[in-house]
Amino acid sequence: MNKLLDLWRTTSPRWLYLAGAMAVAVMFASALYLQHVLRQEPCSLCMVQRLIFIAIGVVFFIAALHNPKRIAASVYSGLIVLLAITGVVVASRQIWIQHLPKEQVPACGPGLEFMLQNFPMGDVWQELMHGSGECAEKGWTFLTLGIPEWALVSFVMLGVWAVLLMLRANNQPK
Repeated sequence: MNKLLDLWRTTSPRWLYLAGAMAVAVMFASALYLQHVLRQEPCSLCMVQRLIFIAIGVVFFIAALHNPKRIAASVYSGLIVLLAITGVVVASRQIWIQHLPKEQVPACGPGLEFMLQNFPMGDVWQELMHGSGECAEKGWTFLTLGIPEWALVSFVMLGVWAVLLMLRANNQPK
């Protein structure tokens, strides 16, 4: 345990932020694999979660380039935590939809591409956040958890990682 703590203290913050960005890149690559190789078509809530993961990855990557100190590290961490909380809410909504009785599942709506071409952006966003029948379908699982459950776990872990990076920066000597 001491060796792990020593590694945490001695590793450059850039590498730690880059580790967060790489974790997001691996998750995104996994999502693309599930979609294009295993033919697991993403629902509207899955697409929103992907966008949130991308935003978190971008913030981690920018922080890695910037190598922030105390105040900037708090700003980056706050942004990541805010995005992670948003992701937790969206993933929780999808998990809730998946556990509804069949008669209570929302009707399937139009596809994302159709909505983007024909609806105002406010209506598209509202429809995406509402979820639809496609969001209730349970697809791929690993260790008994489905994609939205793994997304929820990932959002929590990324948020905790950001908080740990902020605490580390605030405990460093000036």
